Amino acid sequence: MTSSLSQQILNRKRRAIARLITYVENNHPKAQQALSELYPHTGQAHLVGVTGAPGTGKSSLVNEIAKAYRRQDISVAILAIDPTSPFSGGAILGDRIRMRELTGDPGVFIRSMASRGNLGGLARAAHDAIKVLDAAGFEVILIETVGAGQSEVEIARTAHTVLVVEAPGLGDDIQAIKAGILEIADIFVVNKADRPGADKTAATLKTMLELGRNKTQQIMHHGALMTINNPLPPSQDDNNPGWQIPVIQTIALKGDGVEGLMAAISNHRQRLIDSGELSKRNRARLADELEALLQAELMRRLTVHVPAETLSDIIAKLVARSLSPYNAMQIILEDYCS
Repeated sequence: MTSSLSQQILNRKRRAIARLITYVENNHPKAQQALSELYPHTGQAHLVGVTGAPGTGKSSLVNEIAKAYRRQDISVAILAIDPTSPFSGGAILGDRIRMRELTGDPGVFIRSMASRGNLGGLARAAHDAIKVLDAAGFEVILIETVGAGQSEVEIARTAHTVLVVEAPGLGDDIQAIKAGILEIADIFVVNKADRPGADKTAATLKTMLELGRNKTQQIMHHGALMTINNPLPPSQDDNNPGWQIPVIQTIALKGDGVEGLMAAISNHRQRLIDSGELSKRNRARLADELEALLQAELMRRLTVHVPAETLSDIIAKLVARSLSPYNAMQIILEDYCS
């Protein structure tokens, strides 16, 4: 039986959507039940990730992309992840300030989320928030990461299409070729293209893409080998080769170049569908999510069963160097998991 909250979300009631996302962020008991009820209604939205260094104009670009979708009568949800202060634990959640033009549009839903110290550029609750927005029927979900740069590889396994936003004047040419930047992009955007050096930035990206086209798309993320958005497989048609990552110049504040960017996003989505890569990416994303949930739950159960005094004693031995972390792990597993 679908709960009242779930039914309201299926009817795209904005207050219900906001309430459930808040439940998700706070690990409220109602969240898991509602998400389970909504899960059969997910899997329809196109997920577009927007990442890049701070100052590249990601929020302004997301605003223009959303406006372009609305002109096409396509509903859009925006999930903007803001960084959390490592000192106060607070977050400004100010990305929506740049999206005032979208306020009041029933076809747009904007939600800011604090990263809460989570690595990878996304908040821990972001995956569940995406499910809520997907079930609510939003056709496109734009996911803007915190803007930490090279560490934001998690978006590559969350979104179907990843935009990496660069801007001229933020560093030397080496910045454009650092590991973790080239590997995750489906589309490169050189924003603020009216600034000096924009053409040079775009040319550098195109050169590095050409040099790195045949490299294996695997990286280490949080200690695990992670295969990220591999280039789309070549087409059987010799005149229609595999996906060539485009480099598009935009001026988000003026809306310049956004039409070409929208065409690139649409072309990439169609290529994902035609090649069967969309299904593969969805499967990989769900496998990752299941693994993360299992790890979190197993760790929770383990800590519940290990007495606090036992854990404190083990840590004291680690500090005294009378016990190694590896041996400590073995003791805990043998005593409480055998």
